[in-house]
Amino acid sequence: QLQASGGGLVQTGGSLRLSCAASGFTSDYYTMAWFRSAPGKEREGVSCIRTWNRSTFYANSVKGRFTISRDNAKNLVYLQMNSLKAEDTAVYYCAAVPRNLIVSACLGEESYDYWGQGTLVTVSS
Repeated sequence: QLQASGGGLVQTGGSLRLSCAASGFTSDYYTMAWFRSAPGKEREGVSCIRTWNRSTFYANSVKGRFTISRDNAKNLVYLQMNSLKAEDTAVYYCAAVPRNLIVSACLGEESYDYWGQGTLVTVSS
């Protein structure tokens, strides 16, 4: 089970940190990712973090502003979001899959088996 939290209302240029708590499994062996769904748009892969080497990948739209990290001891994954823009407004979902994904699959939603319920981020301009 995945539980996302940390969403809210923030002004343009502000920051938020999302958290994803994993329960029922040990996240060490899972590739973890964040996706988002904005009104009228398809769900988009935002960032992912692989397992043993913890390599990270980002969508071009968030590169340099967002940082994904994981705390395997606490079974948590974070998404630090800085310099937020109105176009970052969306419901953010965390996802997990029990294998180390290849780079080309890391931001593809079809690669993931488990999904959290989503947390809403609203950036006001």
